[in-house]
Amino acid sequence: MQNKFNRITWAVAIAAAAFASQANAGGYQINEQSVSGQGYGHAGRSSNVNDATIVFGNPAGMSFLDRAQLTAGGTYLNVNSRIRNVESERTGVVTMGGVPIGATSESVDGTNDGDMVPGTLIPFAFYAQPVNERLAFGFGVYAPFGSKTDYEGGFEGRNQGNYTEVRVISAQPTVSYRFNDQWAVGAGITYNRVNGELQRQVPVALPDGMGGANITELDARVEGDDDNWGYNLGVIFQPVPETTLGLTYRSKVSYTLTGDFRATATDASLGVPEGTVVREDNASLDLTTPETVNFSVTQQMSDNLKLMAGASWTRWSRFERILVEGETSEDPITLEQQNYSNAWAFAVGGEYQLNPQLALRAGVTIDNTPTNDATRSVRIPSDDRRIFSIGAGWTPMENLTLDVAYSYLTERGTHVDQTKTDTRELQPGVVSQVTSSYSADYKNEAHGFGAQLTYRF
Repeated sequence: MQNKFNRITWAVAIAAAAFASQANAGGYQINEQSVSGQGYGHAGRSSNVNDATIVFGNPAGMSFLDRAQLTAGGTYLNVNSRIRNVESERTGVVTMGGVPIGATSESVDGTNDGDMVPGTLIPFAFYAQPVNERLAFGFGVYAPFGSKTDYEGGFEGRNQGNYTEVRVISAQPTVSYRFNDQWAVGAGITYNRVNGELQRQVPVALPDGMGGANITELDARVEGDDDNWGYNLGVIFQPVPETTLGLTYRSKVSYTLTGDFRATATDASLGVPEGTVVREDNASLDLTTPETVNFSVTQQMSDNLKLMAGASWTRWSRFERILVEGETSEDPITLEQQNYSNAWAFAVGGEYQLNPQLALRAGVTIDNTPTNDATRSVRIPSDDRRIFSIGAGWTPMENLTLDVAYSYLTERGTHVDQTKTDTRELQPGVVSQVTSSYSADYKNEAHGFGAQLTYRF
């Protein structure tokens, strides 16, 4: 018998991980690697050199820093969701030798609180060290990818998914070289480690001996991890001192995610005590997170005012299908088409130096999702986003700057419509098949509160 639990949970694992490689960018690519940049909506991510966070924004920018500096901070994300117009049902059939011996159809009891994304702090730290007027080195530790949804225990859509967590931590040594007053280049190598955990309640139909059936649930969990290398490239061009153009390329990263699967009885309906592990297995999958390109321009309008604009592109068309392979069969555990679209994000922003100690910032971002209506999931119920940001930088002394920022993210209302079929062999020749469906309207918004400290040596 093929392991249907592995099929479902690992399929979601890939989807979550792939989204995670794109809370503030299309899908779930994290943008929180700079609070100074957050203040102007990351509009000048590749071209505006404020502090050591340029190690991530554009490695070429390090050679424009006048001295060594350390920047560390984080952004706290608070996400709110509303779930409305919910419809759900499941139909179960039990067959013996291919002949039905029991069937049932029912609505799924449960709640739809919508409070499924816990508050999360996303930290980062960067160090940049100019060696001379042309050469600079740097290092960064940050979270480029990440997603988490944790629905309440009685969530009505639990048969589709009720817990998802994917975490990626990257370490990036970086070097940059400035050829002259106009041109600079930079490159960084990234070491990336991914960890993931997925959970859902898998329905199983049991015959009642009278031509009907009862549906119980198994708690299905999967954990996996992997690590691999990637790289960043950047270039900065200043045709005149007032204008800075920046271009950054972040490579794809390929993983082979491996882990453990476990399905546990939630009651005694299957003839075993609650908490008994009824199925264990190993599985693996190949996952490639897509490359991204960011271009931005920073224009110094006056001694006190500079304006920025930027565009980011992510090659989500790489994510065409989910292919999961197991150890017990040469056939794929699952093969699902995804057909994601390449995604764009656009931002404009500005910074005004009110006085030598205080800089004020604001920005707006339009962030398009790579998802499509046919495959949108309760695990990642997101759509196109609009982000409005404000921020400030306070420099009480020459060597020290405190940056703070606030962002409000609102998503276009979106619809989730999922159907899954789970098959399990109860005993030789006796098979349970349950088809469950869940549809609902989601409306998401988020608040981001950021703070960072920069010390110049």
